[in-house]
Amino acid sequence: MKKLLIAAAFYAGFATIAAQTATPNDKDQKTWYHKDYATTKVYGVNTENAYKFLESKGLKPKTVVVGVLDSGVEVDHPGLAKNMWKNPNEVPNNGKDDDGNGYVDDIFGWNFLGGKNADIDVDNMEVTRVVKKYQSVFEGPDSAKNKENQAKMPEEFVMYMKSKEVFTKKSQEAKQNVQLYTMIKNSIPDMVKLLGDKTLTKQNLSTIKPSTQQEAMAMQVLAQVSNDPQVVGKSAAEVKTYMDAQMKEALDYFTPQAEKGYNLDFDPRKEIVGDNYDDYSEKNYGNNHYEGPDAKHGTHVAGIIAGLPNGSEPQYGVASRVAKIMTVRAVPDGDERDKDVANAIRYAVDNGAKILNMSFGKPVSPGKNVVWDAFKYAESKGVLLVKAAGNENEDIAEHQYFPTNYKSTTDEKPFVNNMIVVGSNTNDANALKSSFSNYNKKMVDVFAPGSEIYSTVPDGKYEYLQGTSMASPVVAGASAVLLAYMPNLKPEQIIESLVNTTNASTNNGFENLSRSAGVIDVAKAAEYAYKNFYKAEVPKKSTKKPVKKTKVK
Repeated sequence: MKKLLIAAAFYAGFATIAAQTATPNDKDQKTWYHKDYATTKVYGVNTENAYKFLESKGLKPKTVVVGVLDSGVEVDHPGLAKNMWKNPNEVPNNGKDDDGNGYVDDIFGWNFLGGKNADIDVDNMEVTRVVKKYQSVFEGPDSAKNKENQAKMPEEFVMYMKSKEVFTKKSQEAKQNVQLYTMIKNSIPDMVKLLGDKTLTKQNLSTIKPSTQQEAMAMQVLAQVSNDPQVVGKSAAEVKTYMDAQMKEALDYFTPQAEKGYNLDFDPRKEIVGDNYDDYSEKNYGNNHYEGPDAKHGTHVAGIIAGLPNGSEPQYGVASRVAKIMTVRAVPDGDERDKDVANAIRYAVDNGAKILNMSFGKPVSPGKNVVWDAFKYAESKGVLLVKAAGNENEDIAEHQYFPTNYKSTTDEKPFVNNMIVVGSNTNDANALKSSFSNYNKKMVDVFAPGSEIYSTVPDGKYEYLQGTSMASPVVAGASAVLLAYMPNLKPEQIIESLVNTTNASTNNGFENLSRSAGVIDVAKAAEYAYKNFYKAEVPKKSTKKPVKKTKVK
């Protein structure tokens, strides 16, 4: 699922949602995730010192292609255009499959969410699809047949019951949230009226006496909003602008869920994509609409990995000097489908990506075996998979978050050695874990900055977003830096280098939230990899026989 995290949670009793805040407009905040913990005590990833160390050893980088498996990327964004991968064997826009890979005009990547005439924007949730498929099988009108099917398909039945539970809970929550944020949106005029010519401060609010129930509700919201440093002291007009934006974000997030994501009768796949969805072996479908209807999430992720400084914008990706972005669109507004994920992995691997970023996930996975086969394929080709841990603030050993590199949560080790799972941290050492981040001491490998991350978004713009979706590309970028300067590194060596060199913390039990007990440090990881794994490339000897010179008589 595309994890666009909503603006500040309003008052308790309404809802609790993860924050996406618009942080003050200063360079220091926009680039905080690059900071060196040793000198600033901010848990950034020490980007600049990594480059300095590697270059001090006389190493010369080779370009690393990073596949962004996501919602799409604005390939002509000024902060990304120069760092986009281009298929060297494809002639642009000639309507031919020049390289014979089965995909026509795939210059920057591919879109598995499109057809001849359209692209999927909103899709339903995986639990919705499972309930729709198995409801009549396990809970049909014939109780004897139901029991027979349950006995014949025990794994599917367990998945169905889990899906039904999640579907029932989340569909109701989505509807309630639409009602909630519509109500708050409708109360914004009352907020403006109550503030009048006053600025938003707790002291000023204490002097305002609401006269109606609606005004009382507006005051409750204002009281909560006044806790946000970015709004304190603002005028009524500025508060209105802020609230309008927050409510739009919230309603844009929850309305599609309520109307389509948890709607058993909604399924855009057949009409738009036109593939035989149940045929997991099918791979040649989609189009080259790299951006798709909404590329905000994917464009933001791409910028964290390889964004370049643009004009007055100081934002740059961790691997901006060494990486190229290949975009593979496989994540709609809703849950990604296993068939698309597996095909996206194989496409990226076959076309030269050495690192794949996967900022998505869901609670059930009907086609998990197909995805796991793709994991093994990537492993066989020496490709590193970087995966977001998820944004439910849950222990992923208790609440699985697919796709996962553990076939069972009780397994001692993952079944592949090429995946690193990433949780999200803040820039506050005293509250280091992002409030939304999933965690587990065995199944989450490292943490990386994911709160209030400034990066590229469509229309040539920039925004702060947050989520493990943002932490994962920080690690993908860090991995690209290591691999660019030390091309002989294997995925498991990159993972070991990052895990064994984190800046650890014991605040609030942070040491128990991941295998590494800390936040990655690219410079330390570079030193570790150089010391333990680096091998200088030996120039290949020519196999050509020397040409004998004949004397001219």
